[in-house]
This record gives sequence, C-alpha cells and structure tokens, in this order.
Amino acid sequence: MLSARNVIVALHEYHPPLGDRTGLRLDFNENTVGASPRCLTRLRALTVEDLARYPSREPIEREVASFLGLRPKEVLLTNGVDEGIRLLCETYLEPGDETIIVAPTFAMYEICALARGARVIAVPAEKGFAFPLEGILTAIGPRTRMIAIANPNNPTGTTATEEALLQIANAAPEAALLLDEAYYEFFGETLMSAVPRVPNLFVARTFSKAYGLAGLRVGVLAGPETPMGYVRRACSPYNVNTVALAVLPTALADTEYVDQYVAEVRRGRERLQKVLLERGIQYCPSRANFVLGDFGAVCKELVRSMNRRGILVRDRSSDPDCEGHVRITVGVEAHTDKLLAALRESLPELKSAVEVVR
Repeated sequence: MLSARNVIVALHEYHPPLGDRTGLRLDFNENTVGASPRCLTRLRALTVEDLARYPSREPIEREVASFLGLRPKEVLLTNGVDEGIRLLCETYLEPGDETIIVAPTFAMYEICALARGARVIAVPAEKGFAFPLEGILTAIGPRTRMIAIANPNNPTGTTATEEALLQIANAAPEAALLLDEAYYEFFGETLMSAVPRVPNLFVARTFSKAYGLAGLRVGVLAGPETPMGYVRRACSPYNVNTVALAVLPTALADTEYVDQYVAEVRRGRERLQKVLLERGIQYCPSRANFVLGDFGAVCKELVRSMNRRGILVRDRSSDPDCEGHVRITVGVEAHTDKLLAALRESLPELKSAVEVVR
C-alpha cells in the first residue's frame, strides 16, 4: 500500500479560514483597495498568444533586481514568499537538522521545515512579544541549519533591529538566515543591501501586501550569488506565471500609488492603536499593516460582532501566547473610518455581556 513519509503523515495541514469572506476584509492583511489601476490596464493588454507561451522569468528578475539594488543572480522570483521558504528548506535542510523560529510567527516556516524532516525549535517571544535575541542566540547549536525571522513579525507586528539580525547571522555561519520582509513597506527598514556581503543571509519580499497582488502569487527571494545558485537548482523554471510576470513591472513602476496607500495605512494604524488605548485594550505596537489586540474573554464575540457589521477580523487565539487576541488589518482612510466606527459600537456591547474587557 502506498504510504506517505512519516513526517508528512504527522504534519498538520495549514487551513486558512477562507470560506465566505464578503464584507470589508481585514482578516488576511491584504491590500484593502487592490493594486494600482495601471495593473488592470496591463492585464487587459494580454493576448491569447501571451497565455499560450511558457513564462519567461529572467527578464523580469533583472528588473526586480535593479529595483532592489541587487544583481540578477542574487534574485529569484517565487510563487509568493511561501515558495521561497520551501525552496530554502529543500536546499539547506537535511532530516534531523534544526530550524529556529520565534513563537508566535508565520506558520509556514515550521510547516516547510518539518516537511523536510527537520527539528523545529520555537523560541518564545519576550514580554510584550518583544524580539527574543538572547533566546535565539542560546538556541543556536551544531545542527542549526536555518533560522527564520519575520521582520515585522506576523501576527504581532513587532520588529528586530539590524544589529540584532546581523549578530544572529554571524553567530550561525552554517545556517541560512531567512529574513521575511513581507511587511517591509509599512516598516521602512530593510537588510536588503546587506545581501551581497552577508554570506548566509536571505531576504524575502512579497507583492501581496502593499502592492495588492495577492491573487497573482508573486514574491522574491534575494541572497548571495553562490547560495542562490543552489536554491535555483531546486526551483521550477516556470514557477511564476505569465500574468504575474506581465503585471509586476507595472506595479513596481507606480510608486506614487504604493506610497499613498502605505501612508494611509500608517495613519490608520496609529488611529486604531489610539482607540484601543482609549478603550483600555492592550495591544502590540505594530510596524506592519495590522494591529494585534488582546480582547481577552470577549475575543470570539468581538469577531462575531464585527462580522455582523460587515467587517472580517482574525482571531489569533490558536497562536502561542495569543489566547484572546484578535489581529486587525489596516487599510485606506475610508476603511479605517468604517473599522473604528464598528469597533466603537461593538465594545460597549461586549462590556455589557462580559464583566471585564482587558
């Protein structure tokens, strides 16, 4: 009888709570208004002949490399950041190797590492979900072959300093350090320029968030030329589709659109955090396009209450140390207005239903 590998049998399948997502979608950290309108114009210009050809990734990689200030051989376009994570695991992890992650964080680091038969060491975040530098340094051992860090982190929105990240890279020279910068645009700080001079540093970016291209599944993995050469060997030559490759340069070129969106998100993030502070709701100060709030015992009722008002938010209670926490995506000003109005209506209802709202 056909049997899967033991590590796959033991693996928990990742199930994003998709289902019916009608209303204002503030649950998946997506761009709340979509990509630049120029992208739609570019899509309409595609022909049936374009769709009949296999995609050619390299010309667009050259454009993206130039955009990032890197050389083409230091850049690989991927099917979202998820594929970049998987490729690094396939390239650098043997069964029994160790991968270090922060808890809580993006689930795919653990899933991809476990699928390769690696052992995952989850270092708990410090108080207030602060970055656990000393915990990570202590966890590094002779079998450490990968360290995955989201900066800003998801679901907390917290960050690590450049100094701390470079210290980790230096402390584990035989490990691939993956720095996931999916929320870079809302943070504004990056280690991308360090890629050519740090031999074990890989930086991932996505065009799903600020650029609004989540439906096209396109990301980028950057790393030093020689290590990236090995990653390319594990990658399909046609991993990014023709439509995504056609639209990406157009999205990158409309910097005014992205800058405007990011500016609105940053203002909305501060407004949301102010309302939570005024209502006595503890939250994690965020540098991403979302805020994680601790609603305690009324967490699930808050999610339902917001849903009744046409707004989807994400219950993160299943994440380590996140019991009672809700993650709320921030979008453009009009959407933030709607979010805050619904939140102000919901909280009094919840307070009357439950004695204490933390």
